[in-house]
Amino acid sequence: MVLRIGTRGSKLALAQAGRVCSMLETKGFEVEQKIITTEGDTVTGVPLHEVGGQGVFVRALDDAIVNDEIDAAVHSMKDIPAVRPPGLVTSAVLARDSPADFLAFQRPLSEVAVIGTSSTRRSAQIRRHDPVITVKPLRGNVDTRIRKLSEGEYDAIVLAEAGLQRLGITLPGQRLPPEQFVPSPNQGTIAVVSRLDPSLSEIMSLLDDPGTRQDVAMERAVMEQVGGGCYTPLGVYCRNAHLIAEVLSLDGTCEVRIEEDLASVDHARERGRELRVRARDLIREAYAALGLKDEAGG
Repeated sequence: MVLRIGTRGSKLALAQAGRVCSMLETKGFEVEQKIITTEGDTVTGVPLHEVGGQGVFVRALDDAIVNDEIDAAVHSMKDIPAVRPPGLVTSAVLARDSPADFLAFQRPLSEVAVIGTSSTRRSAQIRRHDPVITVKPLRGNVDTRIRKLSEGEYDAIVLAEAGLQRLGITLPGQRLPPEQFVPSPNQGTIAVVSRLDPSLSEIMSLLDDPGTRQDVAMERAVMEQVGGGCYTPLGVYCRNAHLIAEVLSLDGTCEVRIEEDLASVDHARERGRELRVRARDLIREAYAALGLKDEAGG
């Protein structure tokens, strides 16, 4: 049996898929890697929320599994939306890499005045940390972002540290502590999605890291209860069942934060519901500012 593994065509996506394929080959399985183009890869000139949010990177790969073009797909787990098509399962969660953001800059930090990112969460956290900083939109793959930094369009840019590590890229800059700059839910985690097929699930489970799966399941439970997708500045980070979760205003001046040890995924859902209620006004404001339908609920 040849396992058909789907991936986006970016360097980072290929590096992640390559890791999964190598792990499967080490365990004696034959694999074939297939590149699937997504709308998020082809439409890069507008903010991510305008082309459908993070789920835009996942949709085409989901369709390829459903249409039996591939057996499984490799994703940055933070890109996988809360609502999933029937018949698909996250069959493996690899051991987590760094969950942190990385601030890359090529001049003294004291001279950084313009930072590039298109993430509402990162923008809000930067503005909270330093209200004087100007945040400008920045999209594109890692190479494109680094090029724009080198060309002086930005004084600094924010990237996921795990992505840099997977690509073997070293940049001047500093790691942003995840306790302060709380990352996106599941950031730093690679996941494998496959059909709900016992034989496939058994194979992919050989790659699974139980500790990471528990932590990211708790993060995802909070995310699903809060809602808001990539529109709301939401950070959720769980390590060894210790949760830090926050919702910020778009300008970073207001925040609602929860920090505690969790006993179970159900406990995480309770904290997520609590966070949603307490942050309802911030969620509504984020949707309104982006011209989107209010989904903060009653």
